[in-house]
Amino acid sequence: MSQLNNTFARWLLSRLRLVGAVLLAGIAIGWAVGADALWRDPALGHKLDTTIQTFGVSRNGNDDDTAALQRMIDSGIGSIALPRGTYRITQPLVIDLDKVGVTSVVGDGTPRIVMEGIGPAIKFIGTHEGSADPKTVKDNVWRRQRMPIVEGIEIVGANNLADGIEAVKTMQLTISNVVIRHVRHAVHLTQRNRNVAIVGCHFYENRGVGVFLDDVNLHQINITGTHISYNQGGGVVSYKGNTRNIQISGCDIEGNVKNVLIDSGGTKYGTAEVAITGCTLQHSGGSESANVRYIGADSDGERCWGLVTIANNIISDVETNIDIQKARDVVITGNTISSGYKYNLRVEDSANVVVGPNAMGRNAPYKDDDTCDNSVLFRNCEDTTINGLHVHRVLRSEAGIILDHCRRIHLTGCTVLDCDNAGILLNEVEDSMISGNLLSNTSGNGDKWQALEVVGGKGNVVVP
Repeated sequence: MSQLNNTFARWLLSRLRLVGAVLLAGIAIGWAVGADALWRDPALGHKLDTTIQTFGVSRNGNDDDTAALQRMIDSGIGSIALPRGTYRITQPLVIDLDKVGVTSVVGDGTPRIVMEGIGPAIKFIGTHEGSADPKTVKDNVWRRQRMPIVEGIEIVGANNLADGIEAVKTMQLTISNVVIRHVRHAVHLTQRNRNVAIVGCHFYENRGVGVFLDDVNLHQINITGTHISYNQGGGVVSYKGNTRNIQISGCDIEGNVKNVLIDSGGTKYGTAEVAITGCTLQHSGGSESANVRYIGADSDGERCWGLVTIANNIISDVETNIDIQKARDVVITGNTISSGYKYNLRVEDSANVVVGPNAMGRNAPYKDDDTCDNSVLFRNCEDTTINGLHVHRVLRSEAGIILDHCRRIHLTGCTVLDCDNAGILLNEVEDSMISGNLLSNTSGNGDKWQALEVVGGKGNVVVP
């Protein structure tokens, strides 16, 4: 009997251990997979008619509204609805999304936030560590953090170190119908962000950058229908980082000295997969000014990054209209390009570049003959196709199109008219084909002009 009891006891103990293990596993799995379901939305604790008055926000432009607005954010109400008024703040409004839940700061275009402190007027902090792949987005991000919104407000800086909006580790940040003026950086993206949309905004007269991708790990950003003008540090700037899928479309970007600057230099992963389409990019001139400057260098300074399309834009009035450096796989087509003080197009140390039909010249009413050379230069490039390019009145340059120390260039079907000195200059070019181009000069200096000049080189087929 005793032996039977001992056997039963051992059996029961083993079963209890098994049940315990199953329960513990279930708890662990539930915590890992379903813990977010236990989170209660703090907005449910507030009445639907809760407003800024509930939290003591004055909006009179004199009182400091920082603490009251921060209380409203931290309450988890979610909808930070700002009626017309001036909201004076002296510290950043920090929106910790994982704590307070999905949050928007919205107005109807009438509210103004005046930032008198240092840092961003509004700072979103998320916890997203994954990519844009849905499998990498955790439940708490979808439930509590997705698509933070700023819409229909104006942010004005009243401190030299004030910024507009900063975002860290967010998913689907959306900024629309927002005016940001007199700050340092209007939109500052740092560390890691995914799927950013900026639509219908005005980033105007700021001391730094309009949209600053600051050494950020960011894939997918769409900047659409936005005015980005007179920002001293640049219009759209991507510096270092690990960035893919920059789409800039239908924007007016002007007066920023460097209207679009994408510099991969000094970083392992670089910036690639860039489309700049249907924009106006122009002004202001000055040393090193450019409308589009893309530097595809890797961390060792070698040509590496690219997959860039620049198409169907109106581009004018800077030192270099399009500047491609140390890049590969770049397409430039369908643009009107004029008033390049030095260059309409400069491509250096690059490969696999395709330049299609573009109008590169000067428009008489702009009267820029004395100020703009409009040069077209390819230097130290290889494996490049140039077809259907229309070049008109390049002045003070050795030729309308210059190929300098290039290899395997196919230049065909281009029209080069009324340029100083020569139509096309090949200087130490190898293994290239130049054919089927219209080269003509009726500008009055035909005695000094030659259609095609060849200096050195080898292995070329040249039929002007």
